[in-house]
Formats: sequence, C-alpha cells, structure tokens
Amino acid sequence: MTSLAACSTGKSGPTLSVDAARLRAIAAAFPVAGQETIPLDAAVGRVTANPVKAASALPPFDNSAMDGYALRLSDLTGDGPWNLPVSARIAAGDGRGLSLSNGSAARIFTGAPLPLGADAVVMQEQVTCSGDTIKLMQRPRPGQNIRCVGEDVAQGALAMATGLMLSPPRLALLAGCGVAYVAVRPRVRVAVLSTGNELVEAGHALGAGQIYNSNRVLLRATLSRLPWVELTDLGILRDDPTRIRTAIRHAAQSHDVVISSGGVSAGEEDHILDALRAEAAELDVLKVAIRPGKPLTVGRLGGALYFGLPGNPYAAAITFSQIAQPALRRVAGLMDASDTWLPAVAGFSYRRTTGRREYVPVTWAGRDPMGRPLVERLGYGASASLSPIAQAMGIAVIPADLAEIHPGQSLQVEPLFE
Repeated sequence: MTSLAACSTGKSGPTLSVDAARLRAIAAAFPVAGQETIPLDAAVGRVTANPVKAASALPPFDNSAMDGYALRLSDLTGDGPWNLPVSARIAAGDGRGLSLSNGSAARIFTGAPLPLGADAVVMQEQVTCSGDTIKLMQRPRPGQNIRCVGEDVAQGALAMATGLMLSPPRLALLAGCGVAYVAVRPRVRVAVLSTGNELVEAGHALGAGQIYNSNRVLLRATLSRLPWVELTDLGILRDDPTRIRTAIRHAAQSHDVVISSGGVSAGEEDHILDALRAEAAELDVLKVAIRPGKPLTVGRLGGALYFGLPGNPYAAAITFSQIAQPALRRVAGLMDASDTWLPAVAGFSYRRTTGRREYVPVTWAGRDPMGRPLVERLGYGASASLSPIAQAMGIAVIPADLAEIHPGQSLQVEPLFE
C-alpha cells in the first residue's frame, strides 16, 4: 500500500474560466528587461523597446503622385479649355529646385519634387499635347495629385510605438523615415521539456507501453516560428522527483519562461506539481474550465514564468494557444493584442456537457450566403488526438454554458496556431 505521505496532494484552488486563467497568466508575466540597438535588416520580428521618432519627414518634400503636369491654379483664368506651354521637365531624383514659370506647366513624373509655385498636378491622361503645349478641359482641385512633405509622418513625430513587433511593412515605414537602427527588447529565453517514462523520441524503437514524444515537436515548431523567442530544448525528463526538481530549478535560473508538458496532474507519477511546490513556486492557475486542457499549471518559479501543460497533445496545443501564448507575448513586451477570430456557421450537430469552454477542431469547404465559413467538426476532439488538429483549418469555440450545437448556428472560429 502506498503511504499518504507519498501521495500527491492534488490541485487546490478555484476552477477558473478560460478568460480568467488567461488574465492571471498575463498578470504573472513580466516583460523582459533591457534592450539592444540593431540595424533594420536584423530587426524583423523583434519588439520595439522604445518609441521611435522619424529622423526625416515622410515624404521629405512635396512631390507628384502621378505622371503628369504641374501647374499653378491661378494661371487658369476664365472658362476652359486652357492652354499652357510646358517650360520644364522634372523626373524623380531631380535636385535642381526649379520654380514654375508664370503661365506655364512643368512635365513631371511620379515621385519628382514639385516645382516652387505649383499647387496641382494634372494626370497626363487628362490633357492633350500639341508640341510644347498642353490643353486641359477641367480645372483641377487645389493640391490634386500632390504628396505633401510630412503628410505620412512629420519629422520628429512618432513613427512606431513601444511594444510592436517589427513586421516588414513597419520596417519599411521606419526606413522611409530615415531610421537606420532601432532599439528592441531582448529575445525571450524559453526552455521546453517533457516528462514521462513512457516517452521516446521519433526515430527510436518503442518499448512496451511507450509512445513517441509529439508534444516536444509541437512546442518546438510553434515557438521556433516566433522571432522574439530564443529556444532551449531540455529533452525528456524521466519520472524521477529529484531530477525533475533539479532540472526545473536550473531552467528557471537561466530562462525567462519554462514550459513543461506532462506530469502536472494529481497522480503519483506526476511529479511536476510537487517539484514546483518544493521549490516554493507561486502557482496562479491550477484548475481551468477548459476542454481539452485539464490539467494545467501556471505560475512563477523564481524569476521565470512557468507553464505546466497537459501531456496529451491536443490538450497541450489548446492550453498553449489560449493561455500560454498570450502571456508569452507579454513577456516579450508586445502591447498589441493578437485577436484573429472570425465568424463562422456550424455544419454539424453536437450535444455536450456544459461547464467548460470547449475547443473543437474544424475544417470547411464552403460558405453560407453571408460569406461565413461553414465548418465541419473533425474527430471527437479527444485530448490525445493528433489527426484532427493536423487536418484542422481552425478551432470552433463552444461557450461553457452551451449544451448543444445545431447546423446553422453562429460560432467563433480561431486559428490553432498563428
């Protein structure tokens, strides 16, 4: 008989909604400290550490938005048509600083600097040319087809806020504002580990009662797509309480975030929770009303944020995407929310027990008359299933209090991985 002293104490604390658990995880996440200044070419996917001001106005001078003719509206007297001689030709990159002669037009090309005195540009398709003279039939509006200096971003104005991930368009904006270097947050140091005597890495022979470690691949592949993460793989830890405690302590000392999968339930061979308590971890999330996803542990171990994900693959995928990843974004210093859900319509029926928010893998091949995806359920969403999530185009979110889904019912669908 196993003594009471050897048994796990189980999980205490209230059962949290998914939203409450997510908020607690985010509250436990502290942005990484420090910054580094790097060239734009090395900054894609990094997170801005400070506001970035424009070194130059964008555009830096008044210029033409079209190929056409620059003119002065005051020269268009009386009723049209109007005939104007062409007194100059200005191409992009022309640095002569020309002035527009009275009563004349200037041939101008897209991006070329506007001649002094011009206050409109007429598209070349809207004039008739005869030698060095143009004829136009309609009076242009003031400022027509002119891009004014600083109309996109003024010199010295805010070009990029703090806490934004530097996407290619954002980097292009900074380059256009004359910014060559940008201060970014350090990458988030994330350690991942799996626990369980039953786990074997793919490529090795399975022993009796063993399974391949799919969670490691899932987490590594997901985290490696995040350019603001620096990933360390600690491999598989066997079900040895002392080794597990030592490993998670050392991981927390050298990383910002530690993520484990497996070993977080209340069984006698599930040692993560006991190791966290022995290391005086602050555990903020222990029980969540989510399906799949029980059990889940979120807290702080020393200076690191700790996520103990379930051992079953689909449950690990859901708890990572719904609770861990939003908190990881906070550690990275990201301030913009990642909200990518879309409205959809059920093409299936499903009865279930209420009380937990459920995430169902779905696919779709058509749309309803309003253009919303018509989604079909894949598999049964069991926490150990891999085929449904491999085929899924998204996950349908079923509210905790909803007992039945019927065809035609509105649903919220989210991507399983961003």
